[in-house]
Amino acid sequence: MDNSDTNKVRIDKWLWAARFFKTRGLAKAAIEGGKVHIDGHKSKPSRILEVGNIMTVRQGFDEKTIEVIELSEHRRGASEAQVLYRETDQSIEQREKKAAERKAFNSSLPPSERPNKKQRRQIHRFLKN
Repeated sequence: MDNSDTNKVRIDKWLWAARFFKTRGLAKAAIEGGKVHIDGHKSKPSRILEVGNIMTVRQGFDEKTIEVIELSEHRRGASEAQVLYRETDQSIEQREKKAAERKAFNSSLPPSERPNKKQRRQIHRFLKN
């Protein structure tokens, strides 16, 4: 990455550049909504991010704990964006465990079936009589 980017970067810009969110607006909304914590504290989108900060980002069902390794204001390819941070081993374990639990829970539920045309006719006939 460029050395010119290493001075000061806003949190919302960095989250966008690191490809956690598609737009800066979504990143800002997530920060304001309390889905992003830096060093265990809520913050504002305009807060300046520093190398070494520990950040917790919640997206959907997943929660990632990451360490900021590099700063960048520019959005680049996904492989280059992954150089900006490192996810902790504990975070990876936790996400995989929760994903397995969700998968097991969803597979245990019976699939919901809607009645087909023939069954609907039978239901209507039954209810008429």
